[in-house]
Amino acid sequence: MSEEDESAMEKRQGRPMAADPTAVSASPNALAFVTPPPRALVYYGFQVLDDVVVDGFTFGMITDFEAEPCAEGDAFVIAPDNSRAGLVWEVGETMSIAEVLPIEAGRWGVWAVTFPFAMESRENARRNLELILPELKLKWEEWREDFSKK
Repeated sequence: MSEEDESAMEKRQGRPMAADPTAVSASPNALAFVTPPPRALVYYGFQVLDDVVVDGFTFGMITDFEAEPCAEGDAFVIAPDNSRAGLVWEVGETMSIAEVLPIEAGRWGVWAVTFPFAMESRENARRNLELILPELKLKWEEWREDFSKK
């Protein structure tokens, strides 16, 4: 294999996944996030950071920013009622939030967010969550009005 081919392979490897080692899979041959048990909530099988909580909202990690430095990745937020929203995050100078996927019955949307603090520690994850939470709470409240009573 040429150096060019090896370099291309390295670029395609992706980011480390933050699988929850305690999650139970519906299949003995797959991780829980690939084959979750029946009626599992969205993002089941990924790590929930119980020590990264702001106003009752908990940060969940899909891209394992603790395993290696990441400038972008995926995560989720768990509301106090255990409902969830997805995050597609990147680190940048200015905090922002934009819709990737709309609110639906099983999830209060997926949001592209730019975090100002490097995702290199749980403390920075908490600081970033704190910054986007006012916007996310509005999305959660909208979801609750539309779907939580149905």
